[in-house]
Amino acid sequence: MASEKHLKELDMSQYKMENLPVREKMHFEKVMAKYGFFVAAIVFISLLMMDMPHFIANADVTEVGKAAKGHIEAFGVEAYRWHVQAMLAVFCMALVLWISEAIPNYLASLIVIISMVLIGILPERVAYAQLGHPIMWLNILSFILASMLVATGSIKRFALWFICKFGKSATPIFFSFMAINMVMSAFISATTAKAAILMPIFMVIAAVYGARPGTGRNNFGRSIVLQNLLQINLCAGAFVTGSGANLLAASLIAGAIGAPFFFADWMIVAFPIVVFMIVTGWWIASRIYFPLAPEEKLPQVEGGMEKLKEELESLGPINAREIRGLVIFTLILFFWATDKYHGVSATAVAFIGAIVALFPRIGVVTWNEVDIPWHLLLFSAGAYTLGAGFKETDLPSLAVDASFSAIGLTDQTPFWVFYVILTGAMLLSSIVNQSKTMRTMLFVPIAIGVAQQFNFPIMSLALPVALLIEHVYVLPFNSKPALLLYSTDQYSLSDSFKFGFTMLMIGWVVSIVMGETWFRFLGYTPNGLFGH
Repeated sequence: MASEKHLKELDMSQYKMENLPVREKMHFEKVMAKYGFFVAAIVFISLLMMDMPHFIANADVTEVGKAAKGHIEAFGVEAYRWHVQAMLAVFCMALVLWISEAIPNYLASLIVIISMVLIGILPERVAYAQLGHPIMWLNILSFILASMLVATGSIKRFALWFICKFGKSATPIFFSFMAINMVMSAFISATTAKAAILMPIFMVIAAVYGARPGTGRNNFGRSIVLQNLLQINLCAGAFVTGSGANLLAASLIAGAIGAPFFFADWMIVAFPIVVFMIVTGWWIASRIYFPLAPEEKLPQVEGGMEKLKEELESLGPINAREIRGLVIFTLILFFWATDKYHGVSATAVAFIGAIVALFPRIGVVTWNEVDIPWHLLLFSAGAYTLGAGFKETDLPSLAVDASFSAIGLTDQTPFWVFYVILTGAMLLSSIVNQSKTMRTMLFVPIAIGVAQQFNFPIMSLALPVALLIEHVYVLPFNSKPALLLYSTDQYSLSDSFKFGFTMLMIGWVVSIVMGETWFRFLGYTPNGLFGH
């Protein structure tokens, strides 16, 4: 029988988020949080009041986009140039506020929205309407549908059943979590929620296989936690609904190409890449960084797997409510995956699913059971408003033109140079910026601007950059799941960095290879990656 100490380690309730220690901020982070608001205000006022930057004052306004041309017709060239400068000031202010976390992100977004209205960059109707953007609605509805699976216990039952069915030894357990993470990512757009659901399960399994926090760490514990961190994030990249940042990227791309960007479009491109990456992550962890000793390949705590079976049995037999939830889940996933063929948007499909899920008597959840993080939605609304401002002023294209001219990149520069620079910048930025939304808001418009400026297909640069959004696993502060799982004390900072940075570089290489193969086959990369 397991000892009392081991029984405590097998208690799933102790691994809830609220029971974990809070990471102490580093000195630099404390300074940024304390003075970030004042720095943001200084940056905003300085950029607003300074002499007009050369790249704005001398920009060829005949080359700007359609929305910017409309802005020029309405306000005149000089007013347009000043609005571009004001847009730069608002954007830099938002960057400082969001990165420093001096004030809550949702509050920073509200400041951004009203600033753009008062300055005159956007009319009130356009600025406020971003909260009603179709992608915002898809975000809201996705949280309703995710709550349906959480409230009924379907997700927990599925994860426990899968582990109990296939987790007889170490390797099947790792592959089981790959399948679990992939299924969850199709529906749950909050990676932190996925981490919170799965963490108690894989922590109990880690204890069963002899892993202990701190001085009791072993390679099984390091591997299962870090692989789950990788999978929680990367699997979100397999579907456009996998995170709000993906939805934002899809919205920006659709706006630039002037055509819908479907769920199926994203999944066809991304799904095989994600599968390859998480399997590669397992091989790198198991064979190179955290190889298992013979005793680590089998359970070391007697009765450990039985504890998981007891947890599964405590859920009782599957009931009609769960069945209804699973039917709704399956149907919505089917109609999402085939949206390109039947023409009904992902948002409209989610609307119908949410209505059915909430409908009295035949539904699955009540409104009080729905968990919608409105602060995240307000944060997203601010990002969408910035996107509308970019479109109205064409700031990314103007900045890209000036920057690339300064470093000598011209119309004669090969396509692959732009591709490698943009994908590398997107990946490496994840090490220093924990906001996926902010990185999306920064790099996807730049990729679109580069494509437009140098006459490449927009999808050839914007889509590869967008597919790298979810690479946020190198350091504990790179994402909320990374911070949450680091608090388990099953691995060190160096463990996280060496595994995570290796996967980041592999992700870059895979992106480059895909540019010459898979993306070319699908018609996104012009004449292959190394063509012009």
